[in-house]
Amino acid sequence: MTRIAILETGAPPQALAQVYGDYPTMFRNMLGDGFSTETFEVQAGALPDPGQFAGAIITGSAAGVYEDHPWIPPLLDWIRMAKGRLRLVGICFGHQAMAEALGGRVEKSERGWGVGLHRYEVLAAAPWMQPPATEVAIPVSHQDQVVAAPPGARVVLASAFTPCGGLAWDRDAVSFQCHPEFSPAYASALVEGRAGRIPADVAAGALASLRGPDDRDVLAEWIRRFLAGTAGAD
Repeated sequence: MTRIAILETGAPPQALAQVYGDYPTMFRNMLGDGFSTETFEVQAGALPDPGQFAGAIITGSAAGVYEDHPWIPPLLDWIRMAKGRLRLVGICFGHQAMAEALGGRVEKSERGWGVGLHRYEVLAAAPWMQPPATEVAIPVSHQDQVVAAPPGARVVLASAFTPCGGLAWDRDAVSFQCHPEFSPAYASALVEGRAGRIPADVAAGALASLRGPDDRDVLAEWIRRFLAGTAGAD
């Protein structure tokens, strides 16, 4: 059983959490059998001992890494301290936090809202990327983006909208702007709940895209292989 820490940095809207569960629940469902998880509420000051886990997932959040929240600097310090001591995976805000902590730059993008099903080109393959794919379509929900990759990071996923859509460092850290843990139903409900904040045409396009096929299972398998360190993951 592979022991994984889930660093919970945010929560779904309360009404949606009652239907779809919180972020740790979504990640537990995504990981499936073979993993045991422990959740740490980062906003409450809880952070794991890296030596006690094989890997860690840093979740999404409504916060921006550049915002003045007291829990963000300790999280960035933890990322710097933990890298190399366990396998790190960042998703959305977690992707941005890892990039910021390790020398990159994150900003609110001039491209606006990224919502719906976005398609990313696979720029660099790694042994844990099994089954292989040349592109993946995954739900997204963000305004912030990594605008400068950290030194030493490889861009593994990219799109015209999100050039730094996936990053990998050495053999022990990966991060993705997209949300493989989001079901299309949850991603659609998020868009619908932000009516008035997301331009109507963008929201309509996002909802239409989420009715199409996606590659969540492919990216989820990549993450499972990476965290477990199974044959070929290194």
